[in-house]
Amino acid sequence: MDLKLTHKLVLVTGSTAGIGFAIARSLASEGAHVYLNGRTQERVDRAMAAIRSHATAGKVDGVVADFSSAAGAETVIAKLPIVDVLVNNVGIFEPKPFAEIPDADWYRFFEINVMSGVRLARHYLTGMLKKNWGRILFISSESGVQIPAEMVHYGMTKTAQIAVARGIAESVAGTGVTVNSILAGPTASEGVGGFVAHQHADLELLSAEFAHE
Repeated sequence: MDLKLTHKLVLVTGSTAGIGFAIARSLASEGAHVYLNGRTQERVDRAMAAIRSHATAGKVDGVVADFSSAAGAETVIAKLPIVDVLVNNVGIFEPKPFAEIPDADWYRFFEINVMSGVRLARHYLTGMLKKNWGRILFISSESGVQIPAEMVHYGMTKTAQIAVARGIAESVAGTGVTVNSILAGPTASEGVGGFVAHQHADLELLSAEFAHE
């Protein structure tokens, strides 16, 4: 498939593993110049090496940035002032009963999952409109529509991503820039694997407690 991305500059946030890594690898194979992103140089280097080990038509580089504050977006923008394609994939999740989610967790999830994409899209959109070409993707989740009871704060951020993407899309209607959300389902990624293992351990503990009652 030719996605006509040869030599296009692409940024995929949160792309050293999981969905982000798969997206970055696929786009590099289409001839794009892809920038990976992770929180540590070690993870970024490992991901770059993994993609470079396969013959690709494009290039791959990396940028280290932590999106837990505005400084993350500032770091990325300083290194990459302009991109053709922005894939807002970075995100965190964790199971926690609603009554036990403190304010700090709500703000932390919103900062990383939503504001990272808002800040990057806000910056890169201007350049895309000047060229009259660009792609902005928000990797949301089915959890943005069907909020998971065990991760209400996570679901909230995924709903917010859908709203942000839709609003930006409306604002650029009629131009060569498109903005979309992708509502992914459960994926066999590093994070989901840990989540499933954690849930399985909790079920085994609960079963053991019942067995001794």
